Amino acid sequence: MIRQFELVEKVKSYDPKADEDLLNRAYVFAMKAHGKQLRASGDPYFSHPLEVAGILAEKKLDASTIATALLHDVIEDTDTTVEELRALFGDEIAHLVDGVTKLSKLELQSEKTKQAENFRKLVIAMSEDIRVLLVKLADRLHNMKTLEAIGDPEKRRRIAHETLDIYTPLAERIGVREIKEELEDRAFRELNPDARNSIISRLNYLRSESGKAVETIITELEKTLREAGIDATVSGREKTPYSIWRKMQRKAVSFEQLSDIMAFRIFVPSAEDCYRALGVIHQKYRVVPGRFKDYVSTPKPNQYRSLHTGVIGPLRKRIEIQIRTPHMNEIAERGVAAHWIYKEGIPATEGSQYRWLRHLLEILEHAAGPEEFLEHTRLEMFHDQVFCFTPKGDLIALPAGATPVDFAYAVHSEVGDHCVGAKINGRSMPLRTPLKNGDQIEVLTSSGQKPSPLWESFVVSGRARARIRRFVRNEQRAQYISLGRAILEKVFREEEYEFTEKALQGVLQHFRQDSVDDLLAQVGQGTHTGRDVFEAVFPGHKKGHSGATIVPFKRAAIDADGALTSGVPIRGLVPGLAVHFASCCHPIPGDRIVGIMTPGKGVSIHTIDCEALQSFAEMPDRWLDVAWDTARTEGTAFVGRLELIVANEPGSLGQLSGVIGRNNGNISNLRITSRTPEFFDMVVDVEVADVRHLSDIVAALRATPQINSVVRSRG
Repeated sequence: MIRQFELVEKVKSYDPKADEDLLNRAYVFAMKAHGKQLRASGDPYFSHPLEVAGILAEKKLDASTIATALLHDVIEDTDTTVEELRALFGDEIAHLVDGVTKLSKLELQSEKTKQAENFRKLVIAMSEDIRVLLVKLADRLHNMKTLEAIGDPEKRRRIAHETLDIYTPLAERIGVREIKEELEDRAFRELNPDARNSIISRLNYLRSESGKAVETIITELEKTLREAGIDATVSGREKTPYSIWRKMQRKAVSFEQLSDIMAFRIFVPSAEDCYRALGVIHQKYRVVPGRFKDYVSTPKPNQYRSLHTGVIGPLRKRIEIQIRTPHMNEIAERGVAAHWIYKEGIPATEGSQYRWLRHLLEILEHAAGPEEFLEHTRLEMFHDQVFCFTPKGDLIALPAGATPVDFAYAVHSEVGDHCVGAKINGRSMPLRTPLKNGDQIEVLTSSGQKPSPLWESFVVSGRARARIRRFVRNEQRAQYISLGRAILEKVFREEEYEFTEKALQGVLQHFRQDSVDDLLAQVGQGTHTGRDVFEAVFPGHKKGHSGATIVPFKRAAIDADGALTSGVPIRGLVPGLAVHFASCCHPIPGDRIVGIMTPGKGVSIHTIDCEALQSFAEMPDRWLDVAWDTARTEGTAFVGRLELIVANEPGSLGQLSGVIGRNNGNISNLRITSRTPEFFDMVVDVEVADVRHLSDIVAALRATPQINSVVRSRG
């Protein structure tokens, strides 16, 4: 465990002007605050923040970040408050510590929800100061170093999965390669130790077999560049076991089939020398097609800069070469942490290197909840990238497989919403066309265009998917609200009451809704019926002025004459049996009907043409000859079920309910079974008097332009 004076000396070694007093006060305060607390390993708890501070000192972070690391757990694990830290250490330290503090006190429903919510809060905190993320990554790294101290194997695996899902992509995004690779390796060790050990064994064998070959390649490359007058040094670097394993999985190849396990790095004094060295290498050795990438003129979002190329090099071996300056290498290894070495501290939300962070914040705004935010964010962070250009030459970085719709949303959300087409390199192409590196994209827009739900099936960026889903949710909700309002207005009008939204305010709590619109949407969806809401508003009201009663789909007793005691007239039934209407065919007066007896359940009434009757064809003893008592049907409502295809356009659901209402029908339930950009498929239950009444409603619906088709449901 690093000692106090050693930590201060390490910080002073790279930053002589560091606030020594701040570091000493933070060290002493954290040590006293954690007192005798112990970690799962049995070590003093204070050893954890001290190790986190040591990790960040290795990355040469500023004194404020080191002090934050020392204090990062005092709010969560001790009695210390943010106000105390502000009084003792100032606003900057208090703000940073508050941003890093773990959120374990949240009472959430599941580990997945907790993970998603914590990540959401982390994004908000790091958007204000990127140092919050640096401390959080160092915190996670030390926790992974001591993972074996946790006895529960399931908990260890969950932490390792979380590390790979969230923290390594974030580390890659801000370019701290050393932390990223160590996090990956420790998670890999926990999740797949056999694969890791196998790859390490093969690497050791490869090293022993080709050790002299590597030295020969380095010597020959340095000689070639020296003869061309370029001052360069060359080194070789192996890929990590995890990156090798991931490539084997992604490309479905064996270890022996990989040709780029070793990458050779050429270090030259300036960016100009990078291109000179590249020209010399390409002139001397045969280039492998498709392997050249220029990250010097078009850096990655984390500001990584380097030239990459593949050649058939010395000893006729296929090798990968990276060409960069020492400063580029510092950024490649340490990422955003390197800015403090060169006194280039940059606010977290300024500059192109933080565009991805602004995109995460936009996804956060559009996501329906923490889990959806986490899903979209993984999409945003995990993919390799393609680099495309606007007609003005601005560079847009996108996930691999991105389409013009992803490009449009990356330019601006409004551009994405109104996108109607795209030109790729001057040619009009479909919106689902995958983009390639170097493509120039011109997005065509129209003020009347809206996002299509179909876009979600081919976009790959989290930002685009979140925006499309939000639009679809809002559009669908508006349709449900409109339909719910029409249903309730009909019910209130039948009962001779005036419908007002004020009347619904008093029953919101009863239906567990936050607003009137929420309740209207629930009625439109069919979660609650219009009559449910009416009876909640007027609990003493029994029936409307028409005297009609509703037939419930439930068992009812049979009187001595063979009719349901609720007044539904069916004859030919055995007295005392429970009776219910079959939900497969919804029989109504005017239908020819038959009864099917089921031992222990009673009698179910079917229409004579119901497909369900085929299963009883060989059981004639269970069939009952029944019929409607037409003299007793007056004043009773029956439910007929319709299957409709309705145009997906504003007002179509309102037209549907209006036609049914004008023909003296009442929608008792509605369910949307599928939805495309053009049409809804839905099932509607309508209260009617008899078959003729239902036929009149069907005829009126078929004459309505917004209704594509309507049939009576038979199953």
